[in-house]
Amino acid sequence: MLSVLRNAICFGAGLVLAVGCGGALDRESDSEGGDEAGAPDAGGGGGGGGGATERCNRMDLVFVVDDSGSMAQEQDNLVANFPGFISVIDGYQTESGDPLDYRIAVTTSGRDLDYTIDPPEVCVPGIGCADPPGLPSSENGDNGAFKQKCDMSRRWIERGDADVSHTFSCAAKVGTGGPSIEMPLYTTELALGERVSDGTNAGFLREDALLALVILSDEDDCSRTDNDFTVETDSCHPEWPENVPIDHFTNYLDTIKGDRGRWAAAVIAGPGPGACHSDDFGDAINARRLQQFVADTGENAVFSSICQGDLSGALNDALDTFSAACEAFPPVD
Repeated sequence: MLSVLRNAICFGAGLVLAVGCGGALDRESDSEGGDEAGAPDAGGGGGGGGGATERCNRMDLVFVVDDSGSMAQEQDNLVANFPGFISVIDGYQTESGDPLDYRIAVTTSGRDLDYTIDPPEVCVPGIGCADPPGLPSSENGDNGAFKQKCDMSRRWIERGDADVSHTFSCAAKVGTGGPSIEMPLYTTELALGERVSDGTNAGFLREDALLALVILSDEDDCSRTDNDFTVETDSCHPEWPENVPIDHFTNYLDTIKGDRGRWAAAVIAGPGPGACHSDDFGDAINARRLQQFVADTGENAVFSSICQGDLSGALNDALDTFSAACEAFPPVD
């Protein structure tokens, strides 16, 4: 896909220059090679056979941002690099030659949660050992509600809104006071399920739009639906037996969109096999469950390291993945 490769080079060379690279993701390859895969009539069957795909005209983007105490630098970097990201989206051409009709929403990785931390036994030489009392914790999260602040007229941003980049930069600064146990997959389900049903996020999802999910976290996913539980630490543990299986979330997204090809995901988190450290971002743990989510999703998902020190490359990975998914978007009956 020549246009995608060209724009990847432009994006990586300097985000602020993305517009100057011209014609972002605009199917220039159509005019360079008559029967390339991107051409509308390539393949067989002329103007519209049963199994044909067509380029998506709409994209519903959801950013799920970790708002725990260690995420200040990562949020700053997301905000700093978003202008280049949105400039490429703004330049995307649909099959009819029209601009892409996009929506962008922001939520966080936390939900309302009560739990008790059971500290380990404390032993003092010459005195003995004792079990310290449990430490109760009560935390409040967004529960999947899309952020509406910064003079936003609705819970998402649309093409045509005044200063999309500035509004997103304001909304994506979600703070660092959120729950310590991150559940980005579960809050995604809440955002697209319960928060739609109760009217909070109603109207965002469109049947004929590619759903594009971006998860940003320096922890793993510990999505669980129980409450008032006891744990040894407030840090996410991917082996907790109460964690919801990953295939529940891929199946859920398949169900609400009707086809695996109608949604895509980009995860920016800690790579394996061990933890990583960045001078800019601090420590990030090995996000094993989020890696599994990407692997189980397949070709419409990408995993990028949060430890790069600069999120421009990760956002470019997301753009490439979303662009490819848009090119192969299954038609909606």
